Amino acid sequence: MQRYIERAENMARLMDAGLRLSLTNLPSDNDEWHSVLTSAGVESLFKTKYADFEPQNIIAFLLSDLDNPSSILSSIETARTNGRMVRTALTRDVWESLNEGWIVLKRRLGRPLKDGELPAVLELVKKHTSNMRGAFYGTMLRNETFDFCNLGTFIERADNTARILDVKYWLLLPEHSSVGSSFDNLQWGSILRSVSAHRSYTWVYNAEYRPIDIIDFLIFNKRMPRSLAYSYECIAESLGYLAETHGAFHSCHETSEKIRQSLKKGTVEEVVETGLHEFLTDFISSHNRLAIEIAQSYRFYA
Repeated sequence: MQRYIERAENMARLMDAGLRLSLTNLPSDNDEWHSVLTSAGVESLFKTKYADFEPQNIIAFLLSDLDNPSSILSSIETARTNGRMVRTALTRDVWESLNEGWIVLKRRLGRPLKDGELPAVLELVKKHTSNMRGAFYGTMLRNETFDFCNLGTFIERADNTARILDVKYWLLLPEHSSVGSSFDNLQWGSILRSVSAHRSYTWVYNAEYRPIDIIDFLIFNKRMPRSLAYSYECIAESLGYLAETHGAFHSCHETSEKIRQSLKKGTVEEVVETGLHEFLTDFISSHNRLAIEIAQSYRFYA
């Protein structure tokens, strides 16, 4: 349930990144919305339904297409279905916020999208998923149910932050002549805004946009709630509580700790030297393996 709530919001944020970057109108061979499809990992599924990469088709596919299990509407539908199955494990506030969000978003996403409406629709998605998360963290007992939900949230969130950074990579490759220009900085600023990190970034760095600082902030800063490092602190904590509850450690605990330590000891200079895309590709691969190991380790409980 919690993974799909987070996925709906994350898809909205990924689309917001694509929208903001598309508004810069960079003449390039790399289409902004195509880059969102690639980073969301649904390009092959999209191509089974559409012959070309028309922006309106991509937006509809990511927003409300039930044939796409990662679309916002599909995610909200699945979250609500899963929540209903475990209704007695949820507080009344959590269930009501989930059910209300499902009703509102299903009604809105079921209507055709007119020109200029996408930003408001994405904000509506973020508003209702934030309401769900607020009800959850404000009312749920910190027990095993909470630990599983927390795992779902931060596994999904870490994956999304990596993919949003990858949108930037696919849109503006390192050899492009605009790299390092004010235009490039504008695009990096759009990435920060898409993860609600623009203000907090200025608090930490008190400077203009610098790609190396933004990469450092979204990957290694443990106080930034959508960074990879922060997500893995939360993942490790929840897995630790589950190990205490069940009196057993599994391969997922070892994998989680290995990734957490790499984020704790790594530096942005190493990422730049290796290549941002290469780093993100390796991270997403390891992260997906962890998610599978967690599901296998706790398949009788989750």
